[in-house]
Amino acid sequence: MTTPNRRSFFAAGASAATVTLAAPQIARAQITRKWRCVTSWNKNLPGPGVSAERLARRITEMSQGEITVEVFPAGAIVPAFGVLDAVASGAVEMGHTAAVFWAGKMPVAPLFSAVPFGMTPVQHVAWLQSGGHALWDELYASRNVKPLLGGNTGPSASGWFKKAVNSLADIKGLRIRATGLSGEVYAALGATAVAIPPGDTYAALERGVIDAVEFLAPMNDLPLGLHKVAEHMLVPGFNKPNGASELLIRLDLWRALPLHLRAIVETASQAEHDAGLADAELQNGKALRELVVLGAKLGTVPSDVLVAARVAANATMTRIGSTDALAGRIVASYRETQVGLSGWTGIADVGRYIKG
Repeated sequence: MTTPNRRSFFAAGASAATVTLAAPQIARAQITRKWRCVTSWNKNLPGPGVSAERLARRITEMSQGEITVEVFPAGAIVPAFGVLDAVASGAVEMGHTAAVFWAGKMPVAPLFSAVPFGMTPVQHVAWLQSGGHALWDELYASRNVKPLLGGNTGPSASGWFKKAVNSLADIKGLRIRATGLSGEVYAALGATAVAIPPGDTYAALERGVIDAVEFLAPMNDLPLGLHKVAEHMLVPGFNKPNGASELLIRLDLWRALPLHLRAIVETASQAEHDAGLADAELQNGKALRELVVLGAKLGTVPSDVLVAARVAANATMTRIGSTDALAGRIVASYRETQVGLSGWTGIADVGRYIKG
């Protein structure tokens, strides 16, 4: 029998350690996930379209290919308003869209995107981190979907109008492209709200199907050419003070992900939310100046419209909160957080408007 010496013992140990350490790496390399991400946006639409592409790249690169995400614009696989159902049914693995589109399926869902007279982007994140995300998860779990933030376009304009709006009377009878709670508020003001996918908005405006459009902010609206048909742009955007988009993942796929991949997707999601807001801050001023040069007429929302809209927004929130127990908890949580944040935010934000 050969007696192992010290050198052969350590050589054998090193060889065994190499095999032991290499095995998990080999196993991990064998698991690759190719996910299709359908969106509600035209390809590379400034704001949400860019966020979808950038988020897909981040996830693919950060996971070193363990998750490879391919983005499909609206209409390539499913229509713009078919994203939630496509993810929920398992037709695709992932989606990039906005919760304002699901008011007809889940009346309370738009609170996770934009609420008239509601929270700002940073306040919205504060709400999600202090219990709002758990409610979001609970709501979407019934659809077999895991939601995450997917970007943010910041505060929006009130809309683009073919004719000047000088009072509440000018809103009554208008046909306006509006979604989510914004559409409900405009309807309460006497307009007819029409849900139209972003990519179809210009054609509807040009053909006279609608008289006005609320979409997003200057950097997002400029490429759509809305100013060419409806030259009156109204601010402030009481209807959309926040512009959060969402990343949707099929819930069973999410639950099956290893913890390190969940962390990667969550980190990429938050990074894109921050990047989207930075893009908006950087580009909106430039886009607004360009719109004015091109003939857009910037105006302010009449005071009687704001007063009536605030009343309508409060009534809409109360009504939505009464639809079921979960909706009631979500509305209550949203309102409680907004009130709690208002004290310091109201003081701190004053400094932004002081001219030295």
